[in-house]
Amino acid sequence: MTGPKGADPAEQNRAERDLERRSSAPAVSPWLIIGLLLMLGAVVYVISATAMR
Repeated sequence: MTGPKGADPAEQNRAERDLERRSSAPAVSPWLIIGLLLMLGAVVYVISATAMR
């Protein structure tokens, strides 16, 4: 909330309203990042295991 309850929306700062709109959901899910890191680790593991043969 960017102002007192019942405040006129025209009085709210536009930048704050933009931030409020953008912050409703993260751009990238934290689970997606964790999954990508695990996949990257698995790929590195497989490549290093096959290179040792």
